[in-house]
Amino acid sequence: MYQDPDVITALLAESRVIAVVGLSPKPDRPSHEVAAYLQRHGYRIIPVNPAAAGTQILGEHCYATLTLAAAALAEQGTRIDLVDVFRKPDQVEPVADEAIAIRAKGLWLQLGIVNQAAIDKALAAGLAVVADRCTKIDHAIRHR
Repeated sequence: MYQDPDVITALLAESRVIAVVGLSPKPDRPSHEVAAYLQRHGYRIIPVNPAAAGTQILGEHCYATLTLAAAALAEQGTRIDLVDVFRKPDQVEPVADEAIAIRAKGLWLQLGIVNQAAIDKALAAGLAVVADRCTKIDHAIRHR
């Protein structure tokens, strides 16, 4: 469910700027590994992590919230296309609300993350949604 191959392919092809919510500054964490991979493959990664706000992760300024990140990028003439979430399922709904508010094209919940209320909200607002999948794995499958 919420793993439509066409949606996955379109999100990966059409997104250029990906906000990674829950991006850890620690290189040994899955969020950091996935974000670094995506960055190496041409995506601009925008770190969102309240605990690391104001620091640099992967050479990009880290923001406390999606809303703050989107506002800063808007000043640069850029927008967030995809919100890639590395948070516990019970913490996803506010992230979905922010993704809707900033008018992201898609909401991607990483492996093991499913929150039906957040998915329903995002879909109702017109966002493409992927849940319980990994952006790195799906990108690698499509770009062998």
